[in-house]
Amino acid sequence: MNGSECHNHRYRGIMIVLLVTAVLARASGVAEGVLLANPLLLAVAVMLGLAAFKQSILVAWMWLIPVLSVSAADWPQWRGPSADGISLERDLPVQWDSDHNIAWKARLVGLGTSTPIVWGDRVFVTLEIGDGPIGEGPIAGPARDFPGSPPARRGGQAPVRFAVQAFRRTDGHVAWQYVFDAEGELPPVHTMHNLATPSCVTDGNLIYAWFGTGQLVALSLDGKLVWKRHLGKEYSHFFVLWGHGSSPLLYKDRLILLCDHRDASYLLALDKTTGEQLWRVDRGKERRSYSTPVVIPGPAGRGDQILVNGKERIDVYDFATGELLWYVGQAVTLALACPVLHEGILYVTRGDTSGPYSAVQTGGLGDASSRVKWEVKTGAPYIASPLYYQGVMYLAGETGVVTAVDAADGKTLWKARIGGIFSASPVEADGKVYLLNENGETVVLEAGRELKILARNRVDERMLASPAISGGQIFERSDDHLICIGKPARKAAMGRPSARGR
Repeated sequence: MNGSECHNHRYRGIMIVLLVTAVLARASGVAEGVLLANPLLLAVAVMLGLAAFKQSILVAWMWLIPVLSVSAADWPQWRGPSADGISLERDLPVQWDSDHNIAWKARLVGLGTSTPIVWGDRVFVTLEIGDGPIGEGPIAGPARDFPGSPPARRGGQAPVRFAVQAFRRTDGHVAWQYVFDAEGELPPVHTMHNLATPSCVTDGNLIYAWFGTGQLVALSLDGKLVWKRHLGKEYSHFFVLWGHGSSPLLYKDRLILLCDHRDASYLLALDKTTGEQLWRVDRGKERRSYSTPVVIPGPAGRGDQILVNGKERIDVYDFATGELLWYVGQAVTLALACPVLHEGILYVTRGDTSGPYSAVQTGGLGDASSRVKWEVKTGAPYIASPLYYQGVMYLAGETGVVTAVDAADGKTLWKARIGGIFSASPVEADGKVYLLNENGETVVLEAGRELKILARNRVDERMLASPAISGGQIFERSDDHLICIGKPARKAAMGRPSARGR
């Protein structure tokens, strides 16, 4: 079975599992999320589908095993459970403002543009307290925001410290916070953000938080330090134009970290339990990427793969060994976005101002240029990652223009100036696309091949972080606050206690 067939079987199998789960949920009165989060109940759904679709179900089951412990209510990493901005949640709020449909608003102790993550009854964010140096761009003078961007609030002249804050999702009160000093020379950053740009990630056992100096901490779910590393001291200085932006990737037994910097560029795999190095791959000097790596399944018998969207091209590595397997794409000035995968096709934006976007068939070896299904040379967002949903690729750009693209051939379905500046990546839930601009306005669209705006929701705070969706609520992070949108959560509705292990 080749890579494409494997993807098709897995997709069909997952759809069957979800369909049977929905039927079981309706018949039993048990929520679909509970079934999906419970391996025993889900196994019933698998067995029911096995008789008719044995191969598809088996492939789907193998792919779902690593995420069975993630409740449908959890948002454990940047861009959600499957790292593509898609949520299985239903009945989310569509309309709100600063005074309406807000469950709570919690003051943050520092600044950052990392996405909140959610596990059980806890919401986690990373922050920088105090101010480091602001960098200069290729043109003389300090780096500038996009025209019309709201001014970034700075953290003051206090010595820089880093923090991880954990909030109770029931009421927004701080459950704990872990604070430590920034060590070593502080890399200069763009005025839009700071050294707390990478989002943290969790598997329900530990929380991993990475900062722009290279400092990395693994914390227990009650905020105790388990292990730490300082990659900026151990390997090379963490200097990259405008500051580090890549978030950690957590998959199976390891943490994957992309370090594309001036002095050294490498991809690093650490044991998630101990922090010890498993492998390290040199990517050459002066590479530049702000993107977060993503895992894609390889062809049958070849194992999982790690995809990196970099300045020079897209590189794909073997998950087990770090060996470079295949590559595709031309060089761009900046690479920020994370590709998304659907049925063996990668939908890629390369970053840069109005850069290229394309669809690429996975499963190649060496130069995979022949596997590009289509490419559009210009029009991609500078920062925001793409969203794929039901045959449509959504692109939200820094000029306020949103484009819907037919994923089959790359042709534009519709294009509209929605307004605002989109640095946050779009998310989807319950057939709706949520677009958050820098002015704190969330534009809600009905997903589809025609433009239909359902609501515009303004909170009047500067927001660059992408939203998180969990348990019927939307979590947005501004310069000053963590905001929970929707009805207040009840303790009885939480999928698991905050410190439960697996």
